[in-house]
Amino acid sequence: MLWAMPTPAPDPNATITSSSNVRGQAIKIAALVVMSLALGFGYDRAAPRTYAPERVAGFFTGMMHGALMPAALPTLVFGKDLPIYARNNEGRGYNIGFILGLNACGTLFFGIGFWQPKSRASTVT
Repeated sequence: MLWAMPTPAPDPNATITSSSNVRGQAIKIAALVVMSLALGFGYDRAAPRTYAPERVAGFFTGMMHGALMPAALPTLVFGKDLPIYARNNEGRGYNIGFILGLNACGTLFFGIGFWQPKSRASTVT
């Protein structure tokens, strides 16, 4: 014997995607693109100075290079070849700084992209 499965009642706590949510996502994407382009063009101007061959890069320079490395993407996409890693470096200190800077930058960019502010529900007492 076949039984008809009852349809579940709609969840009153379920959120419905609204146009304001889509607009908020579009604003986040646009802000990330504009920020990335601005950093990329700034990186294009700063790269020749920070990757000078006579300069030995240390920990803090590695952090700066790691943090700015994703910003090189727009410039690389538009066809200009940029250095993203200093060949003349101190070794382990530079590498650790580079990784820390890269992770900090990724956390900032992806944190902004996935951040959702808590809604302030009004409580009546």
